[in-house]
Amino acid sequence: MAAGLGGGSSDAAAALRLLARANRLARSNLCIIKAAPKVGADVPVCVDPRPRRMRGIGDVLSAPLKMPRIAAVMVNPGVAVPTKDVFTRLGLKPGGPLRRAPPARALPRGLEDFVAYLSKHGNDLEPPAIEIQPVIADVLTGLRETKSCLLARMSGSGATCFGLFTSTHTAAAAARSLSAAHPTWWVKPTSFG
Repeated sequence: MAAGLGGGSSDAAAALRLLARANRLARSNLCIIKAAPKVGADVPVCVDPRPRRMRGIGDVLSAPLKMPRIAAVMVNPGVAVPTKDVFTRLGLKPGGPLRRAPPARALPRGLEDFVAYLSKHGNDLEPPAIEIQPVIADVLTGLRETKSCLLARMSGSGATCFGLFTSTHTAAAAARSLSAAHPTWWVKPTSFG
């Protein structure tokens, strides 16, 4: 709950996929596509869970993206950050644009180039989430200070953060280090892509 990982949206998308299967409908069926955003802004990306670029409030999706294989560590300090509060603090009017150049259509395929690309494109929700729960800044600092961390960011509207690492071995070592230093934090090494 309130982890910035799309848990509730994933559950809603799973229910829609079950309804589609029970009615012998494809995930791409117009009924499913139209129902998904009515359930929640970022439910559409969870109905067809492939890497995509999300914009707006999570309702504007790119075509599926190819990503390099990446090792990561996810960390949640055990605090809730209500999404509504984060967007309120962001200060945008509903539908209001951030003034930023549009991202490239394709993602870089190599890990080093992918991390360099991500370094130029941040999470606009990070500063307001840190205002609400300052411990998020401590999590990001902790991740950045671990050996072999290439990049650390907050996921979604928080409070879960992630660090990208050079390998599954360095991610596992970082997770052990963070868990030892912060035993009350939820820490999980993983990989994706």
